[in-house]
Amino acid sequence: MNKNTTAHLYTNQLLIKQARKNNMIKYDKFTLDNGLRVIVHKDETTPIVAFNLLYDVGARDENPEKTGFAHLFEHLMFEGSKNIPSYDAPLQQAGGENNAFTNNNITNYYITIPKENLELAFWLESDRMLELALTQEKLDIQKKVVVEEFKQRYLNQPYGDWNLLLRPLAYEKHPYQWPTIGKETAHIETTTLDEVKDFFYKFYAPNNAILVVAGNVAFEEIKKLSEKWFGNIPRRNTPKRNLPLEPKQEKAKLLEVDRPIPVDTIYQAYHMCDRLSPNYYATDLISDILSNGKSSRLNQYLVMEKKIFSQIDAYITGDHDPGLFIITGNLSKGVSFELAQKEIRNELDQFITDSVDIQELTKVQNKVEANLIYSEISILTKAMDLAHFELLDDANRINSETENYLKVTPEQLKNVASELFRVENCSTLLYHSKQ
Repeated sequence: MNKNTTAHLYTNQLLIKQARKNNMIKYDKFTLDNGLRVIVHKDETTPIVAFNLLYDVGARDENPEKTGFAHLFEHLMFEGSKNIPSYDAPLQQAGGENNAFTNNNITNYYITIPKENLELAFWLESDRMLELALTQEKLDIQKKVVVEEFKQRYLNQPYGDWNLLLRPLAYEKHPYQWPTIGKETAHIETTTLDEVKDFFYKFYAPNNAILVVAGNVAFEEIKKLSEKWFGNIPRRNTPKRNLPLEPKQEKAKLLEVDRPIPVDTIYQAYHMCDRLSPNYYATDLISDILSNGKSSRLNQYLVMEKKIFSQIDAYITGDHDPGLFIITGNLSKGVSFELAQKEIRNELDQFITDSVDIQELTKVQNKVEANLIYSEISILTKAMDLAHFELLDDANRINSETENYLKVTPEQLKNVASELFRVENCSTLLYHSKQ
């Protein structure tokens, strides 16, 4: 280990200690008899309370022959519940706001509301968990909405279908092979009311959920409200997750399509580690070194200097199970796919053969640290992160994220890149412009 590396590690150890001291997020948690996990974070600086309810169900839990259910439910959950015909009306009257999102791993519902009206959030969300007021008419309406969204966002926009093409190219067995919207519109169009109800009672259960309440609240108050509103909801028989493992990719894959798009575009997907892997943080930093900011490698060399691309990006999917490291770029006019792929390969090979300079690593680590600290100013972000980390393994992971990034060394980056950027590990999608 050279002197620069030793000095870097020593400096980062000091930063880690300071980060721990300054940014420790405190919380308490308990579990109801029905299995609902509840986390309480007290923040006296805000009059707003964040109420975040995470369900451990995403697109990866769907039947391969009936995909898009997790996303469909994001819509159905706002169609009224057993005792509350309108979800939005009482919340708006109380000064609250709400939204939801679904991905391949989770479904997340959240409310921000003035502290004095907090119990309304418990009332609304507990009634939705208890029983939805599902009818054929409501289902038909939301099926049309979702199908229209599928067409508008994925089929009728330039490059909109990249996720529908790249995922099944990269994944052969794991259910990450389809996006959250589903494989095709027919899966939603043919959905029955019985299938929807079955999905609800399988996954929308207290023992399959994590509730986080963050704001100027007292632990005993939240415990009392949780028991009052959620305590009587019965535990349900949620299926044990047993997903097929994706085999190691040993042969490069290629798919070429013609589309009415503005410019030729390339997508490359490399299989990466899962979210709990020690190498996750190194992989994330590799994506930042390659494409985060104007001085990043891909932008500096392939856009500004060589003008191979008009724009290029690299990012990770961040999935719970082994995910994807994706590189995507729009080719400059007159540049061939052969040249574009060769230039990307040269940059990746250089990452593998040459150690990352300490200053370059420190710069991206500092950016990550600043972003993490800044993001936790938001009471809603803290609530979401606490729920997500509790689902992964432990809510206290929220207090070690900065440390995990600062621990990464140039040697680890090189080792991770060597496995990540194997030629055989790449699935490439080429968009040929018809224009």
